[in-house]
Amino acid sequence: MNPPLRPRLRRRGAAGPARRIKISAMTLHLLAFETSGSLCSVALVSRRADGRVLVSRLEHDATGEHAERMLPMADELLAERGLGRVALSAVAFGQGPGGFTGLRVACGVAQGIAFALQIPVVPVASLMAVAERDREIASAGAAQSVRVAIQDARMGEVYLAAYAPEDEGGWVSLQAPMLLAAADVPLWLGQAAAMPHGLPPGGQWRLIGDGVHLCPGLESLVLPAAGLVLGPPLRPDAVAVGRLALPLFQAGRHVPPEQAAPLYVRDKVAFTTREREQGMGGNPKAPGLGVAVRPMEPADVDAVAAIEASVQQFPWTSGNFSDGLKAGYGGWVAHRHGRVIGFSMTMYAPDLAHLLVIAVAPDAQGEGVGTALIRHCEQEALARELPAVLLEVRPSNVRALAFYQRHGFEQIAVRKDYYPAGRGAREDARVMRKLLRPGA
Repeated sequence: MNPPLRPRLRRRGAAGPARRIKISAMTLHLLAFETSGSLCSVALVSRRADGRVLVSRLEHDATGEHAERMLPMADELLAERGLGRVALSAVAFGQGPGGFTGLRVACGVAQGIAFALQIPVVPVASLMAVAERDREIASAGAAQSVRVAIQDARMGEVYLAAYAPEDEGGWVSLQAPMLLAAADVPLWLGQAAAMPHGLPPGGQWRLIGDGVHLCPGLESLVLPAAGLVLGPPLRPDAVAVGRLALPLFQAGRHVPPEQAAPLYVRDKVAFTTREREQGMGGNPKAPGLGVAVRPMEPADVDAVAAIEASVQQFPWTSGNFSDGLKAGYGGWVAHRHGRVIGFSMTMYAPDLAHLLVIAVAPDAQGEGVGTALIRHCEQEALARELPAVLLEVRPSNVRALAFYQRHGFEQIAVRKDYYPAGRGAREDARVMRKLLRPGA
């Protein structure tokens, strides 16, 4: 009986059959995995002492085979260089967003290798890897273009993120990876282009990724103060992940293996039995963009305080909100069909915007209300030429931490014993910041 046929691995950047290559004068070796979609991609990125970078890769395009192929592909790449796993300095992986199984496989394999070798892990956003791939193939005229990476998330939805290139070769996140209905992408682009993200005059936005074709009306869309170009349907690969991970590792921006985690973005793919019994059918939809935001008025204070009391253990009072409005703080309410369903209050300092409080009514959470309020806060800060937004959050509020991280906020400090925690105890606050302009 003839042996079963095996799908062929696709190799890039190598001519002829695989061969053992002995490389000398190497100072750093990094192994990278990317399996957020159907493509199983492994790369070995090495930096010589003289600064030269050598890249090898192996790829296999088929679903359901990532787990069994990743390690053999990695070992083959190491063997070609005459290296063992102990030569590795770090492991990188595309952390998503993407398919749940693929993300867990890449993260788990990276963690396993890192644990065994006692080396760190470098997570890299898969959508940033799409932007990096486009930079490698785009013309010189597109070098300073903002990349809007759009990947197919199935069920009529897409994953979207936006990045501006840095002169030294990195990327500044203008929009952290998010889940969006494909039909809402033109609306998001119109809203985002109206905000001065530091684009140069006549700046160009390149829409790239395998989800661009799913978004209607892009060919005729005109953006204010920006040109729109439909780029190639790229997918992330391990080479782009490795190239991005190398400077991150050298800058110390890595994590121990136990802290590595996928970036799912889509937290829910099906309704529960109880939700179906209540008449919900199909798949949960991506957050909508039809939330209206307007200035908070004194007449809104009672409704705002009621929402605050429904979601906080130690809430602001009506008096606190009234005092904030009198002090000139930026108060905003999100409303739908005449009902207030969320709010935020911001203090505008000379050098940044301080988001003091934000909340969404429990029955309106998960519908994009918080996203609309955060975007409005950023827009108001930029209108005042403020370069950043600052906020505090309880470490125990895991859901809020994840929300802010998805929207591009990074922890910069800890305030000890900042919050009351009941029975005379106190809880620290994590100070988070989002830069609104590249280089701010």
